[in-house]
Amino acid sequence: MEKLEVKKMIKDYFLNVKKEVKKIRWPNKKDMAKYSSAVLSFCFFFALYFFLINIIIVFLKEVLN
Repeated sequence: MEKLEVKKMIKDYFLNVKKEVKKIRWPNKKDMAKYSSAVLSFCFFFALYFFLINIIIVFLKEVLN
């Protein structure tokens, strides 16, 4: 490949990336708040779940020994 071909391919690639980024539907503030609260809720739920499982396992380990 010639250097000019490579430069043209790189330029075309970034032009296409720019076009694709313009097509993205970015979330508004309301959606971001909704999505963020959902993620935080799931994180809290699973952290609590694994914490309780850990306590149960430690308790059973102490009882059996």
